[in-house]
Order: sequence, then C-alpha cells, then structure tokens
Amino acid sequence: MMFLLPTFLWLRARWEVSKRDENGMTTETVILIAIFAGLAIAAGAVIVAKVMSKANSIPTS
Repeated sequence: MMFLLPTFLWLRARWEVSKRDENGMTTETVILIAIFAGLAIAAGAVIVAKVMSKANSIPTS
C-alpha cells in the first residue's frame, strides 16, 4: 500500500505540468492527423462505391 502514495503524487505532479503546457501541436502531429483523416475519407469512398455498385446490380423488376 505504501507504493500508492508516491505514484499518486507523481501522477498529480505530471497532471499539473500538463495543464500548464500550452505549446500547441507539433508539425508531426498535424501531419499524422491529416494523413489519418485522408485515409478515413478514402476508406469511406471505397465502401460507398462498393455499396452503390452492389445496390445498382440488384434487379428491381
């Protein structure tokens, strides 16, 4: 049980430091977010194209 107090104090100190840190996002983070957003849009476009293709191949009469 004695190890919990130092761990708690360390976590609290880290929390206080992180609240004061206002450096903003780094360029690498912004680039990674843009890449992941592009991949998500591309995946969505592929899924929509496949669904529309399958829907158009269903006979309606």
